[in-house]
Formats: sequence, structure tokens, C-alpha cells
Amino acid sequence: MSECTHVAELPRPEPVPSALTCSECLVLGSHPVQLRMCLECGYVACCDSSPHRHATAHHQSTGHPVMRSFEPGETWRWCYPDGSIV
Repeated sequence: MSECTHVAELPRPEPVPSALTCSECLVLGSHPVQLRMCLECGYVACCDSSPHRHATAHHQSTGHPVMRSFEPGETWRWCYPDGSIV
């Protein structure tokens, strides 16, 4: 794992999660495969293995750079602009 400039710019403490699951999937009647949380605003969304890829869509629409896994026991983070685990 590496540090990137985006991690240093994230709010501290980490934002409060917006939900316990992907609210966009709930509206669509879809099932999220894995959950991710935006470390800029706390938005919880489904990963790219889910049919609608809401976490990536959130990054594309907001520019928020880093998300982390929102799965129990997982702590890894992904930086979209750098395309790497950070």
C-alpha cells in the first residue's frame, strides 16, 4: 500500500456512514455485492462487482477521490485518481 496526496487531504475523523447499505441499489431493487464508503462525505455505495457500480459513479459525479471497504473486518482504501490501494 502507498500513500497518496489525496489521503492527506481527507477529513479527520472519518465521516459518518450515510447508510448501512447502498441506497441506490435499494431504490432499484438491486442487490449490492460489496459495499464501499466515500472517505470525503461518508456516502455508502456498491462496488464495481455490483451491477450498477454506484461507488465509482459517486466518484465520477463528485470527484471525491478515496473510498474504503465498508465490509466487516476490511480496512483497505482505494484512490480513484491514483488507481491504487492506499
